[in-house]
Amino acid sequence: MKRILIVEDEAPIREFESINLQRAGYETVEADSGEMALEIFNNDAIGFDIALLDIMMPGIDGIQVCKQIRQTDKSIGIIMLTAKSQEMDKISGLMTGADDYITKPFSPAELLARVDSLYRRVTVQNEKAVIDNNQIVRGEFVLDLRRRTLTMNGKNIELTQVEFQMVEYFFNNPDIVIMREEILHQVWGENYVGEEKIVDVNVRRLRMKIEEDPSSPKHLATVWGMGYKWNTN
Repeated sequence: MKRILIVEDEAPIREFESINLQRAGYETVEADSGEMALEIFNNDAIGFDIALLDIMMPGIDGIQVCKQIRQTDKSIGIIMLTAKSQEMDKISGLMTGADDYITKPFSPAELLARVDSLYRRVTVQNEKAVIDNNQIVRGEFVLDLRRRTLTMNGKNIELTQVEFQMVEYFFNNPDIVIMREEILHQVWGENYVGEEKIVDVNVRRLRMKIEEDPSSPKHLATVWGMGYKWNTN
């Protein structure tokens, strides 16, 4: 069963999301606050494939919920719901571990397209974790495709699903300039309808984990006007 945790303090919006996702075959569990969401998440015995989090909530907001969920679950897909005026909140949500965001107001078609896209990525990666049994080594980095881990000089680096897929793509294409659109299509899917800047935010998040000086990256370089490149030298 495809399970999704819906966290939204406004009842009409929460009901709208739940009804449309149920019609599409998802099992939904609803929470009307960040506190309730964390209680459900921490005590759930089955697990969730996706969490749909509203950013603006009283008490524990969506960003804090995202951060706490990510500390214990690296494989769950997380989508943030934001208002058009919440540009910095979008970036904050992505930086704390969200995979995508949807700007309010949105249609049932957009909601389902984004949730379905993320669900496919999450399930494909989890299935691949069982099948693959090899590693990719790039200098001091070892990407273990079976265990879904990245180590640097033997030290484990915690990655989200999106970050892992990005690193895998870069490792498979070392010293090659990869356009933002290519990364977007490879990681988020060819039918992704969001913005390209989600790539930049995730690259920034990756650099904070792998670079000694994220402002002057040694490994994951920007090629201005084009995209990014993983340097092996």
